[in-house]
Amino acid sequence: MDVYGISPTPSPSLLPALSSEIAVSRIAAAIGEPARVRMLYSLLDGHARTSTELAVVAGVSPSTASVHLNRLKTERLIKVMVQGKHHYYSLQGPQVASTLEGLSVLVGGIREKFVPHTPSELRAARTCYDHMAGTLGVQLHDCFRTRGWLADASNNGDTYELTAEGAQTVSTLGIDVGAVHALRRRFAYACLDWSERQPHIGGALGAALLKTALKKKWVVQELDSRALSVTPVGRREMRARFGI
Repeated sequence: MDVYGISPTPSPSLLPALSSEIAVSRIAAAIGEPARVRMLYSLLDGHARTSTELAVVAGVSPSTASVHLNRLKTERLIKVMVQGKHHYYSLQGPQVASTLEGLSVLVGGIREKFVPHTPSELRAARTCYDHMAGTLGVQLHDCFRTRGWLADASNNGDTYELTAEGAQTVSTLGIDVGAVHALRRRFAYACLDWSERQPHIGGALGAALLKTALKKKWVVQELDSRALSVTPVGRREMRARFGI
């Protein structure tokens, strides 16, 4: 204790509060830089973007963008998904999005919407390797997640396992879940869709779903193209079973 009767170090009871204050100040400092703000708000629409795209959004060079993205990753404001040779960035989670939304309401900002440049026939539905992609694939993924048919199988949230209800639902489609599990490949994971910039279902499960959709004539693949066309029976069945 010094001559004024003040302890030079914080009381142990104050340390958790001080730790929280330091964490808040670090996050605020990370957000409080114009280039990083532009990056974060461009991701608020739920669509992932590459570092090159974020550099353009932020109005900085690729090397400077890399520094900003590393800072945002360090503070757990964004996450990165590696898809082939590309790295796609998205918000870390709903809490980050909620915080940014609150700040947006406070200042009355208006954000630009994500506009894909993929040809419409490929954007609607197509194959991605051996699973379903495009708007249809993303909607199917979102349906499985929203209805609780897919559960996270890893801490980073990009690997999935079927829940009991999900396994039952998939079985009603004529898919042998055990046989799909036995295949020597990843069972199910979030495969980032390059046109929608949101995930669709990849892996053995995604392949089984596409194979079933083709077999049941819900979709047909166009000649010499990755594009898929949804048939009238496919639209009816997918609306009834998945609400899409």
